[in-house]
Amino acid sequence: MTFDPSSLSNFMLFLTAWGGAFIAALWLSLIVWTYRDIRARARDPLGRILAVLVVAVLFLPGIVVYLILRPPRTLDDEYQHTLEEEALLRSIEDTPICPGCGRRTKEDWKVCPNCHTKLKKTCHSCGKLMEMPWNLCPYCGTPTPGMRRDDLTLDEALAPLAAMETVDDEAGESAPEEG
Repeated sequence: MTFDPSSLSNFMLFLTAWGGAFIAALWLSLIVWTYRDIRARARDPLGRILAVLVVAVLFLPGIVVYLILRPPRTLDDEYQHTLEEEALLRSIEDTPICPGCGRRTKEDWKVCPNCHTKLKKTCHSCGKLMEMPWNLCPYCGTPTPGMRRDDLTLDEALAPLAAMETVDDEAGESAPEEG
C-alpha cells in the first residue's frame, strides 16, 4: 500500500466541506427555530427581529443569550393561564357573601348562621327565595307586599280597597244581629 498525499488532501477537503455544511445547516436551523420560538412567545415585532438577529450574528453564544432572555411562557400558555385565573375569580365572585359579616354563604340560605343577617326573603305567593332588594318575584311575577308600584292607574290602585269594602259589606249582611 502506498500513501498518496493527494487522497489525504481530498479527504480533508471533503471532511472540511462536510463540517462547513453541517455548521451552516446548524446556524440556519437555529435562526429558524429562534424565529418560530419567539413568534410563539412575543407579539412585539421589534423583539422578534432582535432575537433572530442576536442568534444570526452571534451563533452559539447568541442562542445562549436568547435562551436566557426569552419569555418563559408562550402566548398560548399565557392565554390558558389567564383563562384559569378568570375562572377562579368568577367562581369566587359567584359565591354569595353575607353583607353583615362578609363570610361566604350558600345560595339557598335565608339567614346568615354567623351574624343572623337576613339574606333573602320568601315570596308570599309562591314561597321561593328572593333577593332582599327585589320588589317583584322573578318566579311568579307577584309584587312584594307594601312595595310602591309606579305604573299603577287610579282604578288599579283602588281595586284592593273596593274588594275589601265588598268583603266587609258581605260580612256585615250575613252577621247575625245581637240583641
